[in-house]
Amino acid sequence: MPDPVRTVIADHPDLMVVRFAFQSGDEGALHSHPHVQSTYVQSGRYRFTVDGEPREIGPGDAFVIPSGAEHGCLCLEAGVLIDSFTPRRDDFL
Repeated sequence: MPDPVRTVIADHPDLMVVRFAFQSGDEGALHSHPHVQSTYVQSGRYRFTVDGEPREIGPGDAFVIPSGAEHGCLCLEAGVLIDSFTPRRDDFL
């Protein structure tokens, strides 16, 4: 499956905002990181799994992924996610 297109919108050592553009069928593979992540669904539909718990989300939905939680998603309908990370994800720069 293809990966989403990632664009860093803003960054500071304490916070990073990232836009992810997904096509239907794109996947964000299961992973974890030490950053707290907030995800806002600008558009599209997604099946997220966070620590083994699946949930389907759509436009206007938002949630927080705790530090160290294993998570990933499958894009069901093309769209855009806006993710914020604290602290900044230096691996995205």
